[in-house]
Amino acid sequence: MIVAFSVSPSAGEPDGGVSEAVSRAVKVVRESGLPNSTSSMFTEIEGEWDEVMAVVKKAVEAAGEGSARVGLVLKADIRPGYSGHLAAKVERVEAHLRED
Repeated sequence: MIVAFSVSPSAGEPDGGVSEAVSRAVKVVRESGLPNSTSSMFTEIEGEWDEVMAVVKKAVEAAGEGSARVGLVLKADIRPGYSGHLAAKVERVEAHLRED
């Protein structure tokens, strides 16, 4: 499964940013050893249901340190029997774009 998620704690930086808290969440994901990717809006992680959800939970907890509330947006592509698609899905789209 691939999960795309975004975390946002209620207590942020003086300018309204949340980059410090988000960096704690991204660190958890990267240290998990699972395939992952981070963009300006979401972090994606790929693996089995239980391992991915455990990492998401730890990431939310890390982002929420010192905050009374954390918002979580999560989208999952659940496709049993498939792996290695975090990059492959993008590569297939790029291949179609090169054909045009």
